[in-house]
Amino acid sequence: MILAASASSAQVKTATGQVRGAASTDGRIRIFKGIPYAAPPVGNLRWKEPQPAAAWEGVRDTTEFGRQCMQGPIFGDITFPQPPSEDCLTVNVWTPSGTPERLPVMVWIHGGGFQAGAGPEPRHGGEAFVRKGVVLVTLNYRLGVFGFLSHPDLTRESSHKASGNYGMLDQVAALKWVKQNITAFGGDPGNVTIFGESAGSFAVSALMASSLARGLFHKAIGESGAYFGNGPLTLQPLPASEQLGVKFATALGADSVAALRAKPAEEVLKAALKTQPWFAPNLDGYFLGEDVAKTFAAGKQARVPLLAGWNADEVRGGVVLAKQKATRQSFSDETRKRYGQDADAILKVYPAASDAEALESAASLASDMFIGYGTWKWIDTHARTGQSPVYRYSFDRKIPVPADEKVNGMPATSKDIGARHAGEIEYVFGTLDSRKGVPWEPIDRTLSDAMTSYWAAFARTGDPSVKGLPAWPKYSSAKGPVLHLDETIRAAPEAQRGRYEALDTYMGRPR
Repeated sequence: MILAASASSAQVKTATGQVRGAASTDGRIRIFKGIPYAAPPVGNLRWKEPQPAAAWEGVRDTTEFGRQCMQGPIFGDITFPQPPSEDCLTVNVWTPSGTPERLPVMVWIHGGGFQAGAGPEPRHGGEAFVRKGVVLVTLNYRLGVFGFLSHPDLTRESSHKASGNYGMLDQVAALKWVKQNITAFGGDPGNVTIFGESAGSFAVSALMASSLARGLFHKAIGESGAYFGNGPLTLQPLPASEQLGVKFATALGADSVAALRAKPAEEVLKAALKTQPWFAPNLDGYFLGEDVAKTFAAGKQARVPLLAGWNADEVRGGVVLAKQKATRQSFSDETRKRYGQDADAILKVYPAASDAEALESAASLASDMFIGYGTWKWIDTHARTGQSPVYRYSFDRKIPVPADEKVNGMPATSKDIGARHAGEIEYVFGTLDSRKGVPWEPIDRTLSDAMTSYWAAFARTGDPSVKGLPAWPKYSSAKGPVLHLDETIRAAPEAQRGRYEALDTYMGRPR
């Protein structure tokens, strides 16, 4: 919607035209929603790298969020009131009212396995960060088959001879938009921090490794995930991802890229939701020329300060409340079958002297193989090769749950689930109330405020320490320490390094 130009404290001129946002309830924050950072990737632009957004005349109304990118109902904690759209490449900006100040900028990259999610999810609200002196940007990027389909014909038509990483190129385009426009919103384009959770954290590690994103950010924060090890997301070589695309096109009855582009988006999405493995980032030779871990090992990544960590109980609930729980014997047998010559070392650091201990070790090992190890390896490698400060956290709070919470159809308590995957997001953003029916305690709000303060301080200076909060020492690969975020916040030496060194030995063996 384009409005006639008029004076407004919530009006900003961008490179493509003027936008008018809205003020927060107290009038102290300006919010701009659904600003296009690239052209709609529809028609012949489907499966092409993002193109510049068209300019507009007058003042564009940006008081409503744009549509989320094409996706299905994959994760229960990601829901939207409206259907998705291919026309989805937009950013949202939260900034203080009044005279622009060149404040630090934080750019959020949402999670969802590269299949779901969006910048404007309720838990991603930016008001708490603005009140800490930060300009916050959230963004949408293409997902699933629309963001990551590779095909030999797509590779041939590309000037870079690459295909499949359109969602990652969207993120680069959004960062370029920030660099070009954020000054007008009161942000400093020379002080940009990228941060993300789960797939968003994987994306942060990939952006640090990609030459295409070099210079577009100056600090990085990762929450639960990185392209190290063989966790839930791996980077396929281009030929392998191309063949997945050929198989998909054939099943859809499309004998050419033109035929694929002619298919309605809903038909393409419906077919893709049946496909495994999911369409996800690959080693395309353009956005990524080699494995992310290899880039970091050689010290060729962006040498920027890094704050990263993961949650203590990433997938605990699914293990503890499994229909068939691990026992001392079953855990030992399964570990020996899976880890072979490394099984004794694994069982030493994930002990199973009793059924109860085996169940806890099974939960810890599952969480580490899912997210913990890969994030640890990222942190540890950057501490050795990145020539930049590194800070590590562990989110330990046993998160309150609604009275009717269930996992695998079984009633679940806060103790059962613990510090679950993605559970820190509402704490980081100060949006606890976006989760309905949760019996939050005063300590949760105190912890949330502390985490927002730490994250904002890191964005401001590259050092997360905040006056009035426990100091957050730098991490080194030799001894840690780790900042534990719980009812009591404390820094402590790295207690579980033996786990990750044992997994590192296993991961390093040829397969």
